[in-house]
Order: sequence, then C-alpha cells, then structure tokens
Amino acid sequence: MSAFARLSATAIAASVTSGAATALAVIEDTLARLAAYDAHQPQVWISRADPAALRAAARAIDARVAAGEHLPLAGVPFAAKDNIDVAGLETTAACPAFAYRPERSATVIERLEAAGAICVGKTNLDQFATGLVGTRSPYGIPRNAYNRDYVSGGSSSGSAIAVAAGLVAFALGTDTAGSGRVPAAFNHLIGLKPTKGRWSTRGLVPACRTLDCITVFTDALHDAQAVDAVIAGFDAEDAFSRTLADVAISGRRIGVPRRDQRVFFGDVAAEYLYDRALSVLAAQGDIVEIDIAPLLEAARLLYGGPWVAERTAAIAPLLESNPLAIDPVVREVIAPGSAMLATELWNGIYRLAELQRHAESMWGEVDVLAFPTTGTTYRVAELLEAPVALNSNLGLYTNFVNLLDMAALAVPAGARDNGTGFGITLIGPAHSDCALIDLARSYLASADLPLPPPLDLGDRMDTVKLAVVGAHLEGMPLHWQLTSRGATFVGAFTTAPNYRLYAMADSVPPKPALVHSEDGAEIALEVYELDFASFGSFVAEVPPPLAIGTVTLADGSSVKGFVAEPRALTGAEDITHLGGWRAYIASR
Repeated sequence: MSAFARLSATAIAASVTSGAATALAVIEDTLARLAAYDAHQPQVWISRADPAALRAAARAIDARVAAGEHLPLAGVPFAAKDNIDVAGLETTAACPAFAYRPERSATVIERLEAAGAICVGKTNLDQFATGLVGTRSPYGIPRNAYNRDYVSGGSSSGSAIAVAAGLVAFALGTDTAGSGRVPAAFNHLIGLKPTKGRWSTRGLVPACRTLDCITVFTDALHDAQAVDAVIAGFDAEDAFSRTLADVAISGRRIGVPRRDQRVFFGDVAAEYLYDRALSVLAAQGDIVEIDIAPLLEAARLLYGGPWVAERTAAIAPLLESNPLAIDPVVREVIAPGSAMLATELWNGIYRLAELQRHAESMWGEVDVLAFPTTGTTYRVAELLEAPVALNSNLGLYTNFVNLLDMAALAVPAGARDNGTGFGITLIGPAHSDCALIDLARSYLASADLPLPPPLDLGDRMDTVKLAVVGAHLEGMPLHWQLTSRGATFVGAFTTAPNYRLYAMADSVPPKPALVHSEDGAEIALEVYELDFASFGSFVAEVPPPLAIGTVTLADGSSVKGFVAEPRALTGAEDITHLGGWRAYIASR
C-alpha cells in the first residue's frame, strides 16, 4: 500500500472498536504520513497539534473503548479548516493579523471528539474563506494533489488536499459559494454541503453568516454519512441552527441545464465527462433540461449584490484598522461592501425572495439537479494573472445553492488527462441531505469510475495527447518526428463518424488531410502522448496547409490532432471509403 493511500473513517473506527487496531497505532501512522507529505506540500497546513498531545488523545480513546464506550468515530484522524475553532490551536482564517486562540472548540469539533475522532491540525484556506481557488493565503498555495500546476480549489484548499493525499480520513471545510464542493471536484473527493443549519456554525469565523455551512471532504459516501450522523442536530447556541428534518426525493426527474446554457469555458474534457455522467444518470431517471437563468441570477447576487456587505461585516474592524493585513484580492472583493446602502440590501432581499419562489416551483418539475461542479479548472499561474475573473468562472454552478437554501453533494465524475478531477453536484431542496447520499450511491455504483490517478509528488509533467492519421503513423516516413521527442504510443483508435480523409496533391512525402464533415465516416488513427515542450516543438514544425486542431474520437472524447485548411483539398483525392491512410498506401 502506498504511504499516501487514502484512509477510511468507518474502517478505522471499526478496527479500533473491535480491538484489531488501537487509536495510538492509527495516530502513529498519521504522524508518519504527515511527515512524509510535508516534504511535498507543507502549505496544506497552518497549524498542527503537538504529537505528544495527539498520542495522549489516542490513549484516551483506547481507554474509552476498553471501558465499553461506543464511539462511532473511534480513533479517526481528521483535520479542520482554519476558520473553525479548535481549542488549543490558533484560528487565523489565513490572516495572521486576525489570529486568536479560542478557549472552546466549535460545536462540530466537540461532537466529533465526543464520538472518538482526533483533530490533528488546522488546514490552509483562501483568506476569510473568500475564493474558490486556494491561491489567496499568506501561508502558501496548496496545489492540486494530482497535478501541482493546477489549483486545489478553495476556499477549503488544505482540507481537500489533506484527504486526497491520505493524511487524514476526513476533513472539515466550509461552503458559502462552493468552497466545500469545488475542491472536492478537483481532487476526486466527496464533498457534502449540508442544508443550512443542519450542522451548527457556532465557532466558525463567518464569511456570510446567513449562508455559511460547515462541510466535509471524504473519500467515500459512507464516511460522509458517518460524519453527518455525528455532527447533525440542533444547537441552541447557534442562532441559525435548525431542527433536523429529512425530505425524501421520491421521483427520479433529474434537472440539468439546457444544452445552450452549459458553459465549459473551452474545456472539452469537462464537457465530455459531464455528458458521460448524464448518460449514467439517464439510466436511473428522466433527464429534464431546465432554464437555469433564474438560478444564475441568484448566483450573481452573492458577489454582485448586497451580500458582499455581509462579508464586509464579518471583518469590518480589521478592514478599518489594518486593511493592508488583508490579501489584496480578498480586500478588492470585500471592501466595496462598506459603501453599500440599506436600500440596495432590501432590494436584493426582495429579488432573492422572488427567485426563491421560482426555485420552489422548480421542485414541482424536477426532483433533483445534477450540475457540473465546475465548468473547468485552471493552472495556478493562470489564476494569479486573472484572480477575480477566473475565480468567478469556477462559481458558475455553485454560487446560487446556499442563497436558495438547497442541499448539495459533490461526487467524482472522472479525470482529465492532466490528472485533475471533474465532478458533478447533486442538488436538492433543503433537508434532502440523506436522499442525495442515496442517489449518489446509486450513481457511483453505476458510473464505475476508475481509481484516481497517482498523486503528484513533484515528478509529474503535463502531457498532451496527439492524434496522427498519415505520414506520422508508426512505420511511415515522418514517424521519427514523434519518436525523437519521446512520444508514448497510447493506442489505435478511430475518429467519430463525421470526418472525411483526402490524399493531398503533390505532397512530399505523401500526406492526408482530415476534414470534419457531417457526411463522413470513422477514420483510423493513432494517438501519442507528448510533454508540453515536445508538443510545442512538434506543432512549430507542422507545415501549411496542415494544422493542429481538436479531433473527436469514436467514444466521444477529444484529443489534439491534424486538421487541414480548405486549400489542402485542391486537387486532393477523397479516400474516406478506405477508412484510413494505411489502407490507402496499401492500395497504391
């Protein structure tokens, strides 16, 4: 087993309860994992519990188990986002000037520890939970666990990485606009965002207090369900806590965005993976396309409306006394709330009430929503260049959920070639949390997703898959241009059935032209994988009238590949009926 194999909360608890393992042994293993991963991404953490204190806590758990006490999370190591109070550790919200040391843990921490779980530390985050990217922290940038060129997602960045890297069995995050769902998608995790008030937020540094939810990242649905069973429940100390209720999802009408409203920002892999997820869901219910414009309007109220002032209120003293202590991007987002008028707030409340009424009527048409968690992902370098605009793109399908009082569960739906995860989010009305878990269980059982790719421990290189159809095929005269660049053969495939193949006139050596056409056929090709630098040098040598574009394969996936300008067809011979270049060469 890999040193960073993911951990199961329920398996650990069962093992400790049965006596097959001890909580102390689990903590020793956890400490070893933490030390090993520190060499790769220490910025996952803002603070950690003292090892001696962790060992003492584990011994106390073992004593409680020996005394016959039932502990549903006996010995399970977990982490908490550093805007959630944990007694004995500072709460910073990723802002050193804001830091304080709480005397008491948040209610969710108290309930978890009463159930036998052990908090090992506080994780990094976008400062004041403002961001969906994980790049806005003075404690460093936690990067995607599977490709460190890419963002981890935020604001619960460190919590997601701690679980994805197998450092803890689960981790608490928070979610106001998607912070407990976006990092789950990017790191192949489950992200449960419960109904507002289902989990107490006493002891949470607020972002938008009326919208905030504490969330959990896990590797499996049963672990998320086990955490919910411990944490959920009314808390008289939390003014926004609600009495538990369970709303069933009786039907299987699955609402999805209309095709013309699906935005993937040019990410063809995300679009393909979403379509594949919908094909799985279609076998379990009826796919119903809906107009999501009202949901998107509600989403815009979060940062484009008066709810920005609620974020301002949460840190108003620091914003007034020491504004330079706040991350510049976070300050840019939050500061405008100071100038908002009460009339803007009330107009926003009125409009949101109208949109909530629309959402209520929507549940008469569909039973659940199944949206992309995000339309795309980005490299860290890209986010640093355009931190607000690209962050906004990531919230397209998430920002409306808390405003409209919905429950949500992010689940994996596949991996891009670069290793980053793509996910879908199942969204239901308030109090449908348990029903969403049941639906997700059915979906994941049918989706039969492969295991996540290997972790990026600093040795991963981004690659590109390239389709070749003619002179670059194995055994053909230009194949050396691939082998000399260390290209790896992926496999022999065919295109989707909407391409035509031509033998260009007067081409030396002979070369084909692949042209997209609705009146086409499947064309044989080979796919190779090159690193970015090698791909770039290869493209630079492609002569006109050929070019490198995007080619769709028969299974619906897309790769880069040779395409042709219209002038390539002058005097060309249509050889589509032969099915590929090898057959044409053989026919000569």
